[in-house]
Amino acid sequence: MVKKHRQNKIIEIVCSNDIFTQEMLKKQLEDIGIVVTQATLSRDINELNLKKDPTGVYKYTPPLKNQIECPLILKDSVTDIVYAMNTIVVKCHTGMAQAACATIDKMQCMDIVGTIAGDDTIFILMPNENAAAELCENFKDMIFDDEK
Repeated sequence: MVKKHRQNKIIEIVCSNDIFTQEMLKKQLEDIGIVVTQATLSRDINELNLKKDPTGVYKYTPPLKNQIECPLILKDSVTDIVYAMNTIVVKCHTGMAQAACATIDKMQCMDIVGTIAGDDTIFILMPNENAAAELCENFKDMIFDDEK
């Protein structure tokens, strides 16, 4: 929970401030009461896929939605994605849901409350309907982009 909270704050900081170095980011985190080592911050930057934006001055930026790489297992196993209220239902080829669900868990999407997988279906619990709709669309764009 601490890691997720810290990473959420990192995203907020780089989206609302010009952060040019890890030291600047570390200082911003300390200003809001989050003390972190340089090694942990470096891991967070890698896990969040933050990149230095080369336009003009170099600063950290979050990945754009269309820059997120879709793991091959999701492209190969997912057949449909829909949401109802705050739950996303991911349909998979028979026997593939567990592997696809483990991959989704490793992606560490910030708003996911929890996941559960059966043989061919994954349920993803989101905090609210808006978050479910947004993640559902992001997953559709990412997984089915070649089919458009």
